[in-house]
Amino acid sequence: MTESIIGMQDMGLIFQVTDAMGIDRESISVPLGKEDPGTVQKLPTGDIEIVVPESVPLEDWLPTLQQELEKLGYEMEQE
Repeated sequence: MTESIIGMQDMGLIFQVTDAMGIDRESISVPLGKEDPGTVQKLPTGDIEIVVPESVPLEDWLPTLQQELEKLGYEMEQE
């Protein structure tokens, strides 16, 4: 069973994806509690809320995070 609270390691993994897409860390909101199925949405403020799923290891969910951010119009930046 995974932890039900976001840790610093979790945030590091999330930032690896969002940083690679050029998303400002200040515009990202990640609630501390994990909740299934996990969601990615743009808030009315323009910020992005990322809710990490509880039943899926974060490492396994990162491709879904990337896909959901791409649906919101973000792209991986070129090296």
